[in-house]
Amino acid sequence: MRIAIATDAWTPQVNGVVRTLHQTAETLESFGHEVKVLHPGMFKTVPCPTYPSIPLALLPGAGIGEALRGFAPDAVHVATEGPIGHAARRWCIRRSKPFTTSFHTQFPEYIRARAPLPISWSYAYIRRFHHAAVRTLVPTQTQVKRLADRRFEHLVLWSRGVDTAVFKPYGRGALALPGPILMYMGRVAVEKNIEAFLSLKTPASQVVVGDSPDRHKLQSAFPHAHFLGAKFGADLARHVAAADVFVFPSRTDTFGLVLLEALACGVPVAAYPVTGPIDVIDNGVTGVLDADLDTAVRGALKLDRKVCAQAAQAYSWARCTRQFESYLEFAPMH
Repeated sequence: MRIAIATDAWTPQVNGVVRTLHQTAETLESFGHEVKVLHPGMFKTVPCPTYPSIPLALLPGAGIGEALRGFAPDAVHVATEGPIGHAARRWCIRRSKPFTTSFHTQFPEYIRARAPLPISWSYAYIRRFHHAAVRTLVPTQTQVKRLADRRFEHLVLWSRGVDTAVFKPYGRGALALPGPILMYMGRVAVEKNIEAFLSLKTPASQVVVGDSPDRHKLQSAFPHAHFLGAKFGADLARHVAAADVFVFPSRTDTFGLVLLEALACGVPVAAYPVTGPIDVIDNGVTGVLDADLDTAVRGALKLDRKVCAQAAQAYSWARCTRQFESYLEFAPMH
């Protein structure tokens, strides 16, 4: 089958959405499907307002239409709500071509963190975007309920995976720092609430792995912390494995792919009891969830690292890609 995936998030961006879609496309191809990803690199782009590291395709409608006509997909998945997502959605609607969408990011909360726009307005706009889809794929059961409460329809659960050949317990040698070592890994952006991590009172070495808009501001404000920049592949996994606790301060993630990557490296998680962690972390076993992040850290320091690594084995990309595949609406073009 020919499967088209339209996304405004793609390489060289580094985030959970890109990793999820890239891995899904590769796994679909390993199943024998032909996959075409429609992404910003195919077009002229402009920086996203308030987030210049994210490029947005400039007037992609004609190019998306041409690409879809040439590819003649059996199924179309619209992954994001940006210009490319809108262009693919519009193309499908005009041709009565059924399509699926996915909800990856709590954009209303992200926008509210940067601008005084009511969250209800943003959700109304995004709800309208997804309403035309046959199904909207959502990463956790908690997020399904949150969207249903906001009158989204046709919601189905699409979990996430982790590559345990890359993310695994490598040992503790990658970081020569006084213990305990607390780590945050991911985008260094305001919506990730990293200041809560950097303001912890628990005596420890604090390490930030990742990059993005707010890194230099945070580095100036918290000079005691170690900012290592972005890392990738096995090098990233070795650094994560060297931590004693992985601290996830975000209150707005829909899943938190980094949670699985930390667990696969044998690192317990400290997080707030919010969407994402409450669906992924077995509280008191693979991490500790608490409204007080210091309390969560102290509890996580006592947990068994081997149990954490074993728990991650249940999340394979093959399994969640089969889930994705089962939700697609196959309707060959004529």
